[in-house]
Amino acid sequence: MMISYEEKPKKIEHIPVMLEECLENLNLHRGGTYLDLTLGAGGHSSAILKAGVKKLVSFDRDVDAIKSAQLTFKDTPNITIIHSNFYEVKKVLNKLGISKIDGVLIDLGVSSHQLDTAERGFSYMKEAKLDMRMNREDSKTAFQVVNDYEEAELIKIIKEYGEEKGAKFIARAIILARPVETTLELVNIIKNAVPKKYEMDAVKRTFQAIRIEVNGELQIIESTIKDLIPFLNFGGRICIITFHSLEDRIVKKTFKKLENPCECPRALPCVCGNEKILSAKKMILPTEEEIKRNKRSKSAKLRVGESLGK
Repeated sequence: MMISYEEKPKKIEHIPVMLEECLENLNLHRGGTYLDLTLGAGGHSSAILKAGVKKLVSFDRDVDAIKSAQLTFKDTPNITIIHSNFYEVKKVLNKLGISKIDGVLIDLGVSSHQLDTAERGFSYMKEAKLDMRMNREDSKTAFQVVNDYEEAELIKIIKEYGEEKGAKFIARAIILARPVETTLELVNIIKNAVPKKYEMDAVKRTFQAIRIEVNGELQIIESTIKDLIPFLNFGGRICIITFHSLEDRIVKKTFKKLENPCECPRALPCVCGNEKILSAKKMILPTEEEIKRNKRSKSAKLRVGESLGK
């Protein structure tokens, strides 16, 4: 996809989460083809390349990440950098003529660069216009969600995507305060809508909910996993890092469906013909040492599936 921004590209710094665990569970080998569907600052991709893999295809929807990667990997011939949302992986692989892969990594967290760059509007600690777009070429912004959605829609988003019990009060407060222009304006509105002891939890959850809505984060997880499975060689691994219960629940449920696809009543013999095509591994958590080094890894969970397909 074309990149339209003209700013001078610069390298992005980021500490990759659960790096060693990802490398180990991807079961890397030198002749293999791998995907990193959430390139970010390139930490995971760099480590995969250092393992000597034959080919790596790395995706990101964020223009800043793509530009940074083009600098980082400018002298690396065995990486292909794709500016795209990972839900387009099937289309991209077909276009590239790639029919089989040996492993794929998806890190579903928001990158440190996005959180730390004030003008992106992700952080509730910094003043900025309401934005929260992972791909700044997308049209929907946090400003539109906050200022244009009906009260019932806001309640639904904050309750479902933020798992926030005070969704009704927060949505009502937002409606009454419109127009809401900036992140810190929104923070103050949320704080005033809930009891003081719940203020910061409500802020975090509401910002999470709006971000998920803006970027359509949850809707694409299951379909992407299912699109990837036919591309995996026998024994190929899919590794997914999640950072909150909503993401993790979808990954766990999707893996379970692929591991136990039979649709027949349990009391009767299977006649549907659906074969097990994935073996899910035990969930992995970051070590205490990693959490001390990188606080953003605290809520991370790594789930791994191994392809049983031919």
